[in-house]
Amino acid sequence: MSENTTEISRRGGPSLREELHSAFGTSLGMAGVLISTIFFVLSVAGLIGYTAGLINNPYFVIVTILLFPACMFSGLLLIPLAVCLGGRKRGKEGLAGWRIDLTNVRHRRIITLVCVLSVVNVVFFTLVAQKGYRFMGSPAFCGLACHRVMGPEYDTHGRSSHAKVDCLQCHAAPGFDGFLQAKFSGLGRFKGMITGQYSRPLSAPVKDLLSVATACGRCHQSDRYSGSKVKTFVHYTNTDQENPEHQEIILNVGGRNPLTDMPEGIHRHAGSGITIEYQPLNEKRTRIGAVRVSRADGVIKEYRLPGGDDGKNASAGHWRTMDCTDCHNRSAHAFDSPIEKVDSGLNSGKIDPRLTGIREDSLAVLKREYKTRLEAKERIAFDLLKLQEQRNGQDYIKTHRAAITQAGAFLAKVYQDNVWPEMKITWGTYKDHIGHRYSKEGYGCFRCHDDKHATDTGETISQDCGLCHAEPE
Repeated sequence: MSENTTEISRRGGPSLREELHSAFGTSLGMAGVLISTIFFVLSVAGLIGYTAGLINNPYFVIVTILLFPACMFSGLLLIPLAVCLGGRKRGKEGLAGWRIDLTNVRHRRIITLVCVLSVVNVVFFTLVAQKGYRFMGSPAFCGLACHRVMGPEYDTHGRSSHAKVDCLQCHAAPGFDGFLQAKFSGLGRFKGMITGQYSRPLSAPVKDLLSVATACGRCHQSDRYSGSKVKTFVHYTNTDQENPEHQEIILNVGGRNPLTDMPEGIHRHAGSGITIEYQPLNEKRTRIGAVRVSRADGVIKEYRLPGGDDGKNASAGHWRTMDCTDCHNRSAHAFDSPIEKVDSGLNSGKIDPRLTGIREDSLAVLKREYKTRLEAKERIAFDLLKLQEQRNGQDYIKTHRAAITQAGAFLAKVYQDNVWPEMKITWGTYKDHIGHRYSKEGYGCFRCHDDKHATDTGETISQDCGLCHAEPE
């Protein structure tokens, strides 16, 4: 550039070319260009790999679609910062501000380039934000990125009927506001994971879940009429491993009957036309105080325990309206029973029922205490062989080793699915309220249906089995 041109430029303000050169020629401007370019390339590669399914490790995904774009954005911020600092420097030197001349071909080309790059960045960050939003609400992010803590919940979710339902659909309110609220509330849990200050086992407060209308209502209709379902239970005993007892029972699932337009069966508890409220006497809701039933016709009945126990233990005025989660409290994170899994193994042939004493020995190794899951994985098959050897002798083991080893592998998988010693999760740590399998510990239907909750007139909440199920004809 000639001296005259330079002088004119300085009197009327530097040209766009000069200003960009002065900005990008600084170490700050060059750093911004270099950082944004490098991380843009890495981010695009990561986005393509994640979209194509080539990147599955959650930590790699966090780095490629969350950390790399953040670094790129930081680099982009350095560029206008360098321009601003360059402008301030010119002002201190008494020079005019820079100007844009649209009649200049070079200026138009630079402006066009800046606009194109801006559009590319907007599109890119939109795609990254969309992918990041989906990933941060997925089971892979919630379970695998914090596997040490959330591993049990992740594994049980993956084999449940809700395996294809993302975590935030039940654990966060709809929309971006709910997403942000869930993530900010998770920062405290993240800190606890880093410092090791978290409960073992993790608490499972149903009160923290979304309302049924918000969560369950997205997929389920509370008033849908399901009628009656036949369920078959298969039971074995230690004395007879080959001839199970088959028990069939009719479950009156019910709902709103389209013929009578009245709620009936098991699902009448949470159907429209009837509202059930109760006072929980402990956090796990295994003890229920007063129960209030309000019908659509205006009839209200209140059932109380004898002796006024609810008034002493329940918070004054603390009433909860019954919904699906009061029974289906482990619908997406259900843990198995060792007896049920062993009987399932016998019924499917994964445990050979012809092996002498295999049911009793299988239950024994499953209920043993192992310090870690790795130890259990390595020892269960060996411990089963030892028990079978003690029971049947070495010659028996030589003949049946393959079948016993197969049973051991099945039991090791069952253990891995249900027990986490490091998190103090063992058999029965998390129980559900479906039916009355754990009624002795206060879980299930008999919390209320105990013939003890009574109205002032002596009417009780019946324990009659025929209210919910019947024997097949």
